[in-house]
Amino acid sequence: MAEASGSLLEQLKSCIVWSWTYLWTLWFFLMLFLVYILRVPLKINDNLSTVSMFLNTLTPKFYVALTGTSSLISGLILIFEWWYFRKYGTSFIEQVSVSHLRPLLGGVDSTAPSNSTSNNGDTDSNRQSVSECKVWRNPLNLFRGAEYNRYTWVTGREPLTYYDMNLSAQDHQTFFTCETDHLRPADAIMQKAWRERNPQARISAAHEALELNEIFYHWRPLLQPLQAKRRTQNGINFTICATAYILLAEEEATTIVEAERLFKQALKAGEVCYRRSQQLQHHGAQYEAQHRRDTNVLVYIKRRLAMCSRKLGRTREAVKMMRDLMKEFPLLSMFNIHENLLEALLELQAYADVQAVLAKYDDISLPKSATICYTAALLKARAVSDKFSPEAASRRGLSTAEMNAVEAIHRAVEFNPHVPKYLLEMKSLILPPEHILKRGDSEAIAYAFFHLQHWKRVEGALNLLHCTWEGTFRMIPYPLEKGHLFYPYPICTETADRELLPSFHEVSVYPKKELPFFILFTAGLCSFTAMLALLTHQFPELMGVFAKAFLSTLFAPLNFVMEKVESILPSSLWHQLTRI
Repeated sequence: MAEASGSLLEQLKSCIVWSWTYLWTLWFFLMLFLVYILRVPLKINDNLSTVSMFLNTLTPKFYVALTGTSSLISGLILIFEWWYFRKYGTSFIEQVSVSHLRPLLGGVDSTAPSNSTSNNGDTDSNRQSVSECKVWRNPLNLFRGAEYNRYTWVTGREPLTYYDMNLSAQDHQTFFTCETDHLRPADAIMQKAWRERNPQARISAAHEALELNEIFYHWRPLLQPLQAKRRTQNGINFTICATAYILLAEEEATTIVEAERLFKQALKAGEVCYRRSQQLQHHGAQYEAQHRRDTNVLVYIKRRLAMCSRKLGRTREAVKMMRDLMKEFPLLSMFNIHENLLEALLELQAYADVQAVLAKYDDISLPKSATICYTAALLKARAVSDKFSPEAASRRGLSTAEMNAVEAIHRAVEFNPHVPKYLLEMKSLILPPEHILKRGDSEAIAYAFFHLQHWKRVEGALNLLHCTWEGTFRMIPYPLEKGHLFYPYPICTETADRELLPSFHEVSVYPKKELPFFILFTAGLCSFTAMLALLTHQFPELMGVFAKAFLSTLFAPLNFVMEKVESILPSSLWHQLTRI
């Protein structure tokens, strides 16, 4: 019985919803017709006459107060709507309307399966957006002392944000420390140094760690028996602290040459530590953790040395070092050394080698990046860009090679739509941050900062990009509920990029947020009522004449229709209907 009554209520509700959805015009005209028929019993004409007499007795001050109050209220609504839109990205009035009125009008299916499905879809999309908005270490990050600090000395601006430097501190603690550091005095000092916020405190701690090493080597003959005894007891090992040289090379060195010298000293110490821990890695969990740390330190040092060679013009030497590093440690993909290799090969114009690297890393199962997508587009554009002409292409159509190049550009732009504005120099570049957000503005800056020269070197490549990159947005579904070749563009990139990029940089936002209708409506209403208040205050008599003329013109069609209806229908019918 309960189920039957429930189904009856559901059917009744669905009928009401259907009627309001499709028959609202009929309802509207029926109500107008009913009000017109009952105008005599309800004394509508008398009431309208009374209202008109009351309005005629009002002074212009009342209309000034009325329009001024309307302007004030609409202005307050406009301010609130704008604040809500800037904070949450949507209109408050629109959100409330959709949330409360749309179910009543039949816009949302209230069945349980659809709710569970939508909840699962929301969960999946949220999970996807979280994974898409992961912050990555910039594989081409600059040196703090030799590059970032020099920029600060010249311009007085800080190129790195606190959030970015805090992420770097966390990376350093993850890569360069382990649980057994407290057993070695120098490593214990460096473990605290990586947590320091003050750069001078970190540099002083690194010098203190190196001084301990010098003391050990000065008293080496006396400490060797003690070292052997304690190593067997609790794992204490007096070794050169490679991480101290890393910190000094990164933050204290003011030139790339000085940084390279310190990294070479770090390499000597890092190789000794790596070989020693490699022999002991199977003796226990502590030794395994120490070997993992020493591996990270050695890979980091070799990668930074290769970057020093690249910056100092020894590009072939840098390429050899990167290739050897990738062969020696093929499983350490977290450093993304292949992106350093791609940039160096492009500098050598070794496009065949670049294609070989892309064939290995531009795979559907591997994570993508702007470097991979745009480098693939550059190689395909290189084959046709020197002879490409938009006028000729529009007449004869695109050839197969040109179509492949355009599709590669569309693919790259869909992955990161912020890059073309930097490559085409429509937006000014800044120093790239130490961390990037894939598909975000930070990744676009990091890519364009190093690869703009390679696009300029290929004749016609930027012209082809300029002619074709905006066509990508006609292929992507709007409002980005699903992607074309990649996952939907994440909605969290703007927030993360504002944390990663300095405040003086204008963050590129995609997609551009359009102003909601209600913000435009309240802005227009506020301006219109304010103008009416001002004109009524300045010219009360003239505005009264305009108001009467406007109202008479507005109601003239309605009066004409009513006169025609009264002339067509017999008076007896109206008399009988009014008696009802």
